Amino acid sequence: MDEYTELTGTIIGAAMEVHSHWGPGLIESIYEKSLAHELQLRGVKVQRQVKLQLKYKDLELDDDFTLDLIADGKVIVELKVVKELAPIHQAQLMTYMKLTDCKIGPLINFNVVHLKEGIRRLTLPN
Repeated sequence: MDEYTELTGTIIGAAMEVHSHWGPGLIESIYEKSLAHELQLRGVKVQRQVKLQLKYKDLELDDDFTLDLIADGKVIVELKVVKELAPIHQAQLMTYMKLTDCKIGPLINFNVVHLKEGIRRLTLPN
């Protein structure tokens, strides 16, 4: 099993633990903080609300641009609390992955009865 498969498995397991505890219906920040804590309990280094400096050609953009979570510095975790995941959510995560050179990223929607219905594991093409 490669490092990405193992890490994303740990992330999904931790998300299932958080969802089992809270269930659907809360705001995203509750799930984010809980998931970050659960990942730390499982030995994963996690960063929350990671700010990225964006640049367009020679223009430095000072807009606040933040990622929900980065696990072990190599997997972006994008969290949602929406009625259903839409193609734009996947496109958003793919853009984040390209900007950070992270190759893999779970997209997790906590606003579902069964969490497995709210998980998408995205990978950048080679």
